[in-house]
Amino acid sequence: MSEAPTSPTLRREDAALLRGEACFGQDLKLPHALHLAFVRSPQAHAHILHMDTASALQMPGVNAVLTATDLGQHWMPSINPLLPLLHDVQFGLLAQDTVSYVGQVVAVVVAQTSQQARHAAAQVQLSLRPETVTCDFDAQNPITTQTQHHHGELPQHAPSASVHLHVPRLTAMPMEPRACSASWHDDTQRMTLWLATQTPSRAQADAAHVLGIDVAQVHVICPDVGGAFGARASVSPEDLLVALSARHMRTTVRWTSSRSEDFLAGMQGRGAQLNGQLWLDAQGRLQGLAAQLHFTLGAWLPYSGVVPLRNAARILPGPYDLHQLRIDGVATRANTAPVNIYRGAGRPEAALLMETLMDIAARQHGIDPVDLRFKNLVSEQAMPFTTANGEVLDSGHYAQALRLACEHFDYKHERTEQHKRRAQGEWVGIGVAMYIEPCGQGWEAARVTLHGDGRVTVASGSPAQGQGHVTTYARIAADSLACDVNQVEVLMGDSQTCPVGIGALASRSTAIAGSAIMQACARARDQEQLGAAYPITVEERFTAQEAWSYGCVMLRLHLDADTGKPTIERLVWVDDAGHVVQPKLAHGQLIGGAAQGVGQAFMEQLIYDDQGQLVTGSLMDYAIPRASDIPDIEIVSMHTPSPLNLLGAKGVGEAGCIGIPAALMNAARDALSPIGEPTLEFPLTSEQLWRAMHIHNPKEKS
Repeated sequence: MSEAPTSPTLRREDAALLRGEACFGQDLKLPHALHLAFVRSPQAHAHILHMDTASALQMPGVNAVLTATDLGQHWMPSINPLLPLLHDVQFGLLAQDTVSYVGQVVAVVVAQTSQQARHAAAQVQLSLRPETVTCDFDAQNPITTQTQHHHGELPQHAPSASVHLHVPRLTAMPMEPRACSASWHDDTQRMTLWLATQTPSRAQADAAHVLGIDVAQVHVICPDVGGAFGARASVSPEDLLVALSARHMRTTVRWTSSRSEDFLAGMQGRGAQLNGQLWLDAQGRLQGLAAQLHFTLGAWLPYSGVVPLRNAARILPGPYDLHQLRIDGVATRANTAPVNIYRGAGRPEAALLMETLMDIAARQHGIDPVDLRFKNLVSEQAMPFTTANGEVLDSGHYAQALRLACEHFDYKHERTEQHKRRAQGEWVGIGVAMYIEPCGQGWEAARVTLHGDGRVTVASGSPAQGQGHVTTYARIAADSLACDVNQVEVLMGDSQTCPVGIGALASRSTAIAGSAIMQACARARDQEQLGAAYPITVEERFTAQEAWSYGCVMLRLHLDADTGKPTIERLVWVDDAGHVVQPKLAHGQLIGGAAQGVGQAFMEQLIYDDQGQLVTGSLMDYAIPRASDIPDIEIVSMHTPSPLNLLGAKGVGEAGCIGIPAALMNAARDALSPIGEPTLEFPLTSEQLWRAMHIHNPKEKS
């Protein structure tokens, strides 16, 4: 990896994590807690004829087997209505008459130990009558939501480039599977809920709603979280069933998922079919873009279920000055596990479609792909730039990012070397991808307390899942108050000690939560200077418009002629995240995102068969990148501040998942370009690439 910028401050979080002193959901000490296991549907779509729980109830250690009859009829929370819903999406926590996907919960087993609960769950007998199964992207699936962006007139002649791309479902694969515990306090009618979540305030409200009690009666505590990536942004049926079961049993209960359960029934990511057409004039100027986007939602919608479609549609045409657009997007449900936001949430799909079209069009017109991008990028002088979709790109120098990438990559020399290697029979491709990244909007809250002995307490509504927010927030407060960073205590992820907030998602925490901390610090300092008595406590909300990060990825890819194995030989990445508070942490976020981007491009995919059964339900079938799969990455940082928040910061956490896959797709297509434009889909496995080189190669056939 490239060397991270030096920083005098180590991550505060690391000592406990490295010593094994962290407390994840599975590490909680809850004496006398009962354990839960879920009875899940083995079929993707069926009518429930009968459920026999007698054998399970007779097993040792079993306290109860709870069904909808016991717990009552409850529904998943309402979703974020960012796009219109065309039909009812209400979904029950427990299946009653019908099951809609493999892994759907139909009953809850409560026992003295987790092993006893799991064994008893396996004894519950379900009698099911199979119904017709609808798969992702089936033509007959009714549209759940849609979006359109139509601006200007498209050219009447044939497009310069057309492409169809399938983006498979992925799993977020955090370090630890899901876990949730709940304790019901019968004397006070209060609930304590321990949940690894990105959005503790929303989880608190959702739990209160399903329990039918006031929000203040629910105490949410976030243990340490080993990664989230969007998959922990919304509550799941299991989370709410844990809370309901605790109240029903009037005690403390806990549930720990297995990795297999997370594969089967956890919220998944991606899942789209993308079609696009791009028009160029004779001078290489973009004339028009048409896109047809189809996203899958699965059986039910998490809170942010419509976000990937919305983002992909509004981000197009990316960083290019193009106002003739016809973008049509739909999202449909299926008898499969739900799809939620996953690191990037629509941004990777937009970049993949646009950048693939740019490269194909460049080849069709005999234009260098870098030159084509230079001709069409939004200029620095045009900032802030309003796109045809009405989005406002706040600041940036896109051409400079491309120029820096070319310089550090030595683009012209790389092209010369590519020609030489091709002449020797090698398959070598150079991939380029530009990207833009909307980075959260809305508000976040912070509470700052100045103590008389010089200590400072900062409480944020935005928690952490590995990003290092404790370190970042402490630095922001210390800089704002001109105090020693070691005097700053940071509180997060506890509804009793932290203000209500939006949470940590959509690359928003440093920019918006950090600005709220700055704002609170400034007002606390003003009160201190006016002689206010200690402790001085100030709570502030900061509201921001959306900032837009951007960057350019440039890489060289080699395909082995005998096996098709792809190898990234070199990767240069220019990223602009505005003002960076902690360079070392930002570097780690970029590298982590790049690893997930490589995983998507080369090896990760969830596959369902035509009966809705998950084929890739374990790490025996689902590949994720190892350290040896990640190349050295040369990162060049630009720092164009955003005018939309106090820090001038932009998002950084999702960039690797946006730019890296698109650049790898273009590199693979460039490597194969001597034989035409073969169809390529993610993941770019060695088998697929070998087939393109040898089976679909018209030159070899002749």
